[in-house]
Amino acid sequence: MELKVTTLEGKDAGSVQLSDTIFGLEPRQDIVQRCVIWQLAKRQAGTHKAKGRAEIWRTGKKMYKQKGTGGARHGSQRVPQFRGGGRAFGPVVRSHAIDLPKKVRALALKHALSAKAKGGGLIVLDKAELEAAKTKALVGAFSGLGLTSALIIDGTEVNTGFAAAARNIPNIDVLPIQGINVYDIVRRQKLVLTKAALDALEARFK
Repeated sequence: MELKVTTLEGKDAGSVQLSDTIFGLEPRQDIVQRCVIWQLAKRQAGTHKAKGRAEIWRTGKKMYKQKGTGGARHGSQRVPQFRGGGRAFGPVVRSHAIDLPKKVRALALKHALSAKAKGGGLIVLDKAELEAAKTKALVGAFSGLGLTSALIIDGTEVNTGFAAAARNIPNIDVLPIQGINVYDIVRRQKLVLTKAALDALEARFK
């Protein structure tokens, strides 16, 4: 697959040949969905907690005698039926992470990249660099490229001026190649890869 390379100013910068093993697959939504669920489950903190009846600081003495009161039979005041008692089957501190094989994760990334390429949501930039870290200049460049919701992936290091200028722009994410992931690709309309990012991706899946 051949794709045109553009500059940040919207000028033509040649073309690049994309690998069919990475960008030419027939996208499978089920594999992408599995990876998204895995990502979202893994990042949950799991710090929610409610006290059970054993953790309530209250006497365990029987409330009143068993018979003769005309009321229901009760024992401890720490049971969930009473105000201030423990919660039945409440949330506990735990990990929400699930397992997903490494090969499935790699395959899901390829399918997400292929889906963007097939749907016309893939843009290749010559380089993502700014001489002056000005958000206004970057907003103008993005409007020229038609980028309102985009994930921008650079090489091993992101240009500090570019990252600083893009920080305040809504719906724009800038990541190094190490941070590329399925969820961020799916949640943005456009995927912008620099030539350095393309080289790193091909080396990764070689």
